[in-house]
Amino acid sequence: RLCAEAERGVSYEELKELKKSSVVHIDVRERWEVDRDGKIPASINIPLNELVEALQMNPTDFRELYNQKMPAKSDHVVFSCFAGSRSKQALNFATSLGFS
Repeated sequence: RLCAEAERGVSYEELKELKKSSVVHIDVRERWEVDRDGKIPASINIPLNELVEALQMNPTDFRELYNQKMPAKSDHVVFSCFAGSRSKQALNFATSLGFS
């Protein structure tokens, strides 16, 4: 399950539906995990240990580093990882930075 909306998890099928709208999907697994297990289409891979810094970057630097538009604090964001614990940490980090 994937973590979203303050502890609410979403299934992969629910994520596919969410991605039809303007949701930003951030995969917080390590790069080697993405290389080994594959990337979920249209997700941004930002390892958990980089997330706080990434979400505070200048948007131009973010685009240069992650090849994606930086999410706004008002954007709908879903975090995912392998088992759910890192995505919950990511949600807490983002909330503490003012993401709603």
